[in-house]
Amino acid sequence: MAEQAPRHPSRFGVLYVVATPLGNLEDFSPRAVRVLREVDLVLAEDTRTFGKLAQRFGIQSKVWSYHEQNERVQAEKVAQCIADGQSVALTSDAGTPTISDPGFRLVAACRAQGLPVVTVPGPCALIAALSISGLPTDRFRFEGFLPVKEGKRREALAQALEETCPTIFYESPHRIVKTLSAIAEMAHDREVFVARELTKLHEEALKATAGALAEDYRNRSSIKGEFVLIISGAPKRARCAS
Repeated sequence: MAEQAPRHPSRFGVLYVVATPLGNLEDFSPRAVRVLREVDLVLAEDTRTFGKLAQRFGIQSKVWSYHEQNERVQAEKVAQCIADGQSVALTSDAGTPTISDPGFRLVAACRAQGLPVVTVPGPCALIAALSISGLPTDRFRFEGFLPVKEGKRREALAQALEETCPTIFYESPHRIVKTLSAIAEMAHDREVFVARELTKLHEEALKATAGALAEDYRNRSSIKGEFVLIISGAPKRARCAS
């Protein structure tokens, strides 16, 4: 079934999808701040995290908790609020909402009902990391967070190693050593880029072979910060002459 045409903006509210800083607050756009100040309701993945941002920028709009565990219920309620004329801003803890973060169901619900959805673009961890990786950017795959179970994780990595374009994953500090070690076992010399704490005080971006990175992180006493992991593409196979 085709999407409904957007309803008249004077009768219905708007869903704004608002990107927030990854870390450095100077990356918060004036438009994003204005929208968050003006909307009737802000949806926050963690209200405490958003509260710090709100205090810093004088945002006094009403805030509701909106996260993975309550998304199915909240999406319907929020879509009804927008249908009733309220303006709503969807945020995540950091970066662009819906990108491996909650929000997809709400956007889909608004689209299905013909309610306006407007982007307020800004920081996105995967794009930020890719832009400084030195790897080809004309084509890439984004696979979100790697599976927690080891078998599924290795399967996902094996598939990524077959791709001829870079593949981007998100990974936690608790599993990064296991993940890099698994890549090194399968393709020791494959070039890999890792970035963590992007735009923050302890930002780190490293590019080396999987084997070298695995050894580096195995020797660290502690690892903090969420990771963007980019596996370079496999060499393209030469075509046989016909």
